[in-house]
Amino acid sequence: MSRVDVAIAGELNLDLILYGLPQELPLEKELLASRFIMTLGSSSAILAHNLASLGLGVIFAGQVGADSFGKIAVEYLRSAGVDVSRVVENGDGIPTGVTVVLPHDSGRRILTYPGTIELLAVSDLDIDALASARHLHLSSLFLQTGLHRGLPDLLTTLKSRGVTISLDTNDDPSGHWDGVLTEVLPLIDILLPNREEVCRIAGRDTVAEALKVLSSKVPLIVVKCGADGALVQNRGNLTSVLPILVDAVDSIGAGDSFNAGFLAAWLHGQSPEESARAGNITGALSTTQAGGVQAFLRTPERDAFLNRHHFPEIRLAAETLQT
Repeated sequence: MSRVDVAIAGELNLDLILYGLPQELPLEKELLASRFIMTLGSSSAILAHNLASLGLGVIFAGQVGADSFGKIAVEYLRSAGVDVSRVVENGDGIPTGVTVVLPHDSGRRILTYPGTIELLAVSDLDIDALASARHLHLSSLFLQTGLHRGLPDLLTTLKSRGVTISLDTNDDPSGHWDGVLTEVLPLIDILLPNREEVCRIAGRDTVAEALKVLSSKVPLIVVKCGADGALVQNRGNLTSVLPILVDAVDSIGAGDSFNAGFLAAWLHGQSPEESARAGNITGALSTTQAGGVQAFLRTPERDAFLNRHHFPEIRLAAETLQT
């Protein structure tokens, strides 16, 4: 079996994005958006799509419903070159999850119906297929509740087979930030939170305090700081990485796009700091178009942006490694 770069076991759904709505949403009143797009959503799927767009070999394992939203989401990945042969269709009538995003000047509202997002289980996964990749990434840990049972054992098995592991927890809707996370943290190689998430994960008020707590558990922590760039905590050494400044359309999927650039560079042998710079480039690229994948679909503009900011050349593991 050819060894690919990244395996992702994750959630797969569409984003429905409505722009121009007021921040206050009164009841019993029809509110008109100024713009609407339907595009690929979910942290895991946006990462998979954008990694493949950068030229990496990606396997995606997930679950969708037997509906048009699921078919459209899978086609986004397939069209980008992602191996979707491990995406399963729910046979119990549960529909594909969906997220409605309402961007505002000061932030955004994110409304999600989980559907099949919370149903993917370890028993649905092809362990050999995941182990054929150099690296496994997990996103949206607290939405994918079906994966929690058996996840520590899965990660232990994959690590014993030489697979490195990264985690972007995303938000915890319950606000608890515990459970399986406690068992998973010591098993991962890279943690990829934003500033708010790293504080919640560590149970501390500041990023500095959070990094001090977590550095004893995770060897490499990369904190996404949006327009302020990124912080890299590498075995006790803290480095700030400057941002790439652009005129942003929106920040939907920017963190996932950062993850794509970071992992692409890191798997290519770049240092954590250089990989974070690559993540800043792809995160900034994402913000130049609406949604999380649109900027990666526009091939000439994407490649020109990457070249202009000296994104590192990526050599595909699938071309150089055989197992």
